[in-house]
Amino acid sequence: MTYIEINGSPATADTLRLPALTSYGHFTAMQIRDARVRGLDLHLERLRSATRELFDGDLDTGRVRADIRHALDAADVRDASLRVYVYWPEGDERATLMVTVRPPQTMPTGPKSVMSVPYVRVLPHIKHLGGFGQNHYLTAALRAGHDEALLTDPRGVVAEGAITNIAFWDGESVIWPDAPSLLGITMALLEPRLPSTRRHITLADLSSYRSAFLTNSQGFAPVRRIDEVEYTVDAGLMRQVAEAYDAVAWDAI
Repeated sequence: MTYIEINGSPATADTLRLPALTSYGHFTAMQIRDARVRGLDLHLERLRSATRELFDGDLDTGRVRADIRHALDAADVRDASLRVYVYWPEGDERATLMVTVRPPQTMPTGPKSVMSVPYVRVLPHIKHLGGFGQNHYLTAALRAGHDEALLTDPRGVVAEGAITNIAFWDGESVIWPDAPSLLGITMALLEPRLPSTRRHITLADLSSYRSAFLTNSQGFAPVRRIDEVEYTVDAGLMRQVAEAYDAVAWDAI
């Protein structure tokens, strides 16, 4: 079950009105293990910068950490899938924080099938609410027997997955799409730890890469195909990704 706190107190019917009736806000999603998380500073900076851009206000990241700890203690768990949502109603002196606590999750490691779709998120650099388009196309991909949707612009430029980042492998380098997209925390942690580069990638370029993999807050997994393009699951590459990810320190909240 999901446990929810708003501004450090258990959610009530009254306090849930705000998240129920507004889609203007942003969030970050993290996997907590033993009350620790990878990339805590990146999560906090994501929340802080998005709050400045959307609400023209400052977010106390010490308060964010305190609310996370309080919610974990109240839920009596140390391992969790946790999200922090930020809203800021007109006239309020500070942001409203909602923390949701669910059972921990890890991305299944089986090779993924991906379907390209013609959609680009608005303000893609922000992990914002109201993602009807990406949810719609992800649902369409799942119904068609795929595991993820690949968002592309009208020219076929590859950006990101509906709920993931994507990277390609040419045998020497990990190539991340150079296009407007969300800098996922797992991507941000892996990119400097792998032989990485950014490159403009289109659907026409997909067959030129040997392998590909997806990342999100739940981890990473190889890609076996995108549309009709088949990929090799490179055991050496995936071992390198796993070693880089395992080397990331877990930060105490």
